Amino acid sequence: MENNKRPESMERITTPALAKEFIQTQTELVQRQVGDKKVLLALSGGVDSSVVAALLLKAIGSQLVCVHVNHGLMRKGESQQVVDVFQNQLGANLIYIDATDRFLDKLAGVAEPEQKRKIIGGEFIRLFEEEARKLEDIDFLAQGTIYPDILESDGVKAHHNVGGLPEDMQFALVEPLKFLFKDEVRVVGSALGLPDSMVYRQPFPGPGLGVRCIGAITRDRLEAVRESDAILREEFALAGLNQTVWQYFTVVPDFRSTGVKDGKRTFDWPVILRAVNTIDAMNATVEQVPWPLLLKITDRITKEVRGVNRVLYDLTPKPCATIEWE
Repeated sequence: MENNKRPESMERITTPALAKEFIQTQTELVQRQVGDKKVLLALSGGVDSSVVAALLLKAIGSQLVCVHVNHGLMRKGESQQVVDVFQNQLGANLIYIDATDRFLDKLAGVAEPEQKRKIIGGEFIRLFEEEARKLEDIDFLAQGTIYPDILESDGVKAHHNVGGLPEDMQFALVEPLKFLFKDEVRVVGSALGLPDSMVYRQPFPGPGLGVRCIGAITRDRLEAVRESDAILREEFALAGLNQTVWQYFTVVPDFRSTGVKDGKRTFDWPVILRAVNTIDAMNATVEQVPWPLLLKITDRITKEVRGVNRVLYDLTPKPCATIEWE
């Protein structure tokens, strides 16, 4: 853990001036580390990987190769959005890989959360190694690791970009944000000129919906997570909560309950809603969502999402819960 400890003298990045100073320092460090070699970046489209992409584009330009992997665990329409933003708007060298079947086949029957994370992390690395062989001369892997990832991987849970990396990985890592908290990453992103829609984009875990489809992942339950999440995000946006709530999502656990639909008995899954606010992702409070909005979301989910007959709201802060369920 010693090499992954934030320096005590490191000042919190709270202003554009401090962010620009950080960017300059990291640009020089990356250039020194990478030299004239190529860097492969896992570009999920989330805040962390987007800021890393912008920083590395500034530091090494065309030496950066971005890879977006659709592992089948993305939110509804998200992979297409990532491709549109980064290829068309930012002009990044982006490779798109649809690996849905590969990931879901590997995850079939796996219920233990840490094992799921390690499988997802391992498959990501294998894919990058395959792409590196195709591209040639790829020596570095860039990641959007931030400081809470490192802290939580030290005895709490493995993150796919920390504890989930295979020991025989063939790349040297480039992690320019690894000592930053989430709020600092956003300040740096703004200083790099990224649009607000990207900088303040809702956090999304590396394993994606795989850690929100609790237990062994099945395609039908995964689809229930994806569709219910889309409804939640749409309704929060209509209510203006997407501008004030830090993170919100749905979870579908691997158990069913009895219900009634169209006068007939059902035996379907519950959907659990979660909405939290935080500054640094180390502590989080629960958003007090207006009751009429909760009722509207419940009505839509139970009517529009196949295989669901209950909606619940998670009232637990962090601690004692983590933000994600797995």
